[in-house]
Amino acid sequence: MRRFIFTLCLLVVGTPSLASETLRIGLQTTGTFAWQLDVIRRHRLAENAGLDLKISQFASPEAGKLALNSGAVDIAVVDWLWIARSRALGAKLLFYPYSSSVGSIMVRADSPLRKIGDLKGHTLAVAGGPLDKSWLIVQAAALRQGIDLKREATLEFGAPPLISQKLQQGEAEASLNFWNFCAPLEAIGYRRLLDVRDAEAALGLHQPVALVGYGFSEEFASAHKSTIDRFLAAAQQADEIMLRSDEEWTALRPLMNAEDDRTFLAYRDRTREGIPRRPIAAEAADAGSLFSTLAGIGGAELVGPLQQLDQRLYYQPAPSGD
Repeated sequence: MRRFIFTLCLLVVGTPSLASETLRIGLQTTGTFAWQLDVIRRHRLAENAGLDLKISQFASPEAGKLALNSGAVDIAVVDWLWIARSRALGAKLLFYPYSSSVGSIMVRADSPLRKIGDLKGHTLAVAGGPLDKSWLIVQAAALRQGIDLKREATLEFGAPPLISQKLQQGEAEASLNFWNFCAPLEAIGYRRLLDVRDAEAALGLHQPVALVGYGFSEEFASAHKSTIDRFLAAAQQADEIMLRSDEEWTALRPLMNAEDDRTFLAYRDRTREGIPRRPIAAEAADAGSLFSTLAGIGGAELVGPLQQLDQRLYYQPAPSGD
């Protein structure tokens, strides 16, 4: 059973005042959150939950984080580690799991680079900023092997589409990108040098942690708990639809920029694999272990001043009917 089971009808029936409640959503234009939001829209899940979703689009994860920090949006899909580090530095942000799908370091099929140590002296293009969760985990896994990629590789950061282009145009010899940008590269002959899940395993993690999730402020959640809970309920319903219905993916395909069937199926299957389905307590326990490992390897530069994960960062929805 995935996390909590919400009953939307119990939350909205007999509550007309909820019909016009607005929730401001931050959406990265190249992210998979748009697929879930499209399912919510077409099946009127937000409308049935008494929510009016106002979508603001951003070109990069960093822009979405800035919008969340500034209060320009109420909720956005962001990195778990960014939330954890922000809380360690005093920000009052909360996190709820969205996906455990992760990216990879990609290289050309004929590249001489075969393992993480081979990146020494080469250019690695990284999607997102210096505090992107996948990049921090790869750094930590490399440091465990005695490899300091920050010092021993040439790094370039940028938005996911730019990073993909840099690899294809030969401006970078390897790229660390989000999983939905790795799938089309594989379809045209690129290969994985290191999957972020392999980096997680190298750090001692046995089950994948949701490294991406819904972020929002404690202040907003305190004042609008019903709003957050109803949105998460709608999101869970959308996930269940995507899990069981292949036809739903046919409807989503125009949004997916899948140039061929192989890429399309990779998008579908990896999305399904990444949908979190375990209780928050189990998620938080594994996340705490990963955070401690990162803190021990990378210190405050990676995770902020705290050595232990603040377990209060995980949002707990009210049980159904509350």
